[in-house]
Amino acid sequence: MSLPHTLHRPITALLLVLGLAAAPLANAAEQLRIGYQKSSTLISLLKSQGTLEKALADQGVTISWHEFPSGQPLLESLNVGNIDLSADVADTVPVFAQAAGADLAYFAQEAPSPHAQAIVVREDSPIKSLADLKGKKVAVTKAAGVHYLLIAALAKAGLKFSDIEPAYLTPADGRAAFENRKVDAWVTWEPFLSGAQQQLPTRILADGEGLADYQRYYLTSASFARNHPQVLQIVFAELVKTGDWLRANPSQGAEVLGPLWGNLAPAIVEKANAKRSYQVRLVKPDSLAEQQKIADAFLAAGLLPKAVDARQVNIWSPAP
Repeated sequence: MSLPHTLHRPITALLLVLGLAAAPLANAAEQLRIGYQKSSTLISLLKSQGTLEKALADQGVTISWHEFPSGQPLLESLNVGNIDLSADVADTVPVFAQAAGADLAYFAQEAPSPHAQAIVVREDSPIKSLADLKGKKVAVTKAAGVHYLLIAALAKAGLKFSDIEPAYLTPADGRAAFENRKVDAWVTWEPFLSGAQQQLPTRILADGEGLADYQRYYLTSASFARNHPQVLQIVFAELVKTGDWLRANPSQGAEVLGPLWGNLAPAIVEKANAKRSYQVRLVKPDSLAEQQKIADAFLAAGLLPKAVDARQVNIWSPAP
């Protein structure tokens, strides 16, 4: 049963992998602390345009912004109470957090964007099919959405994860290793994917179509969701509007985002954004089937410490 401004099926708060307990929120009613990454598209637009500050002003809420290098440390910081809300992270990241017992809550998701991540090889590579990855060195970011894409792609080809040599690298390091032929293939996501396609002789071996939905999730702490649902309702509404605006104004959005993404050319940004849905919607328990597939795949590959029931999570719901 869904309750207004409440959570579905709360899980027991345990310790994170790092052994850190969740800390109490401080001055959450006066300040909203948002964690994000450079690739956090909609949150970056809200931050650059000051839209969210204006929307929260009537609530007497100010915002502090905290940038993180990747989704995993972002959620660790959320779990220990250093931030209140996480910008979008790949669908795999909450699965690992749930396995670690983090007391987090889903409050929004973006509709699937399967073409926004892919396995790429050099244009002159002898690798012509997924089966050809056997025995090859593949650059991938650990626990990211591309990690699941790689597992699913290998399974489709009848291979196990142990049949390849993974090189766990950040997107920047993965790009360098790929460019310098230190790896045979690279699994990456937007905007890194479009950047590589534009600047390097590459070929897509497979994207997420039929393999990985690639839904991105926005999260908060369970306690913040319980105590400040009205703040989340405003954030949710602004995310929806910003996603709608970006789809309707791709060129203008690319002009804003390019400088925020390391002065990436607007044409590349626009191409990258065209592969993302940016359709923000509520999270429903019955929409977590892909999360269960992800959890089961990582468990089978020996990469998840324990089994996870993807539906046993906190989910924020707005007032009816």
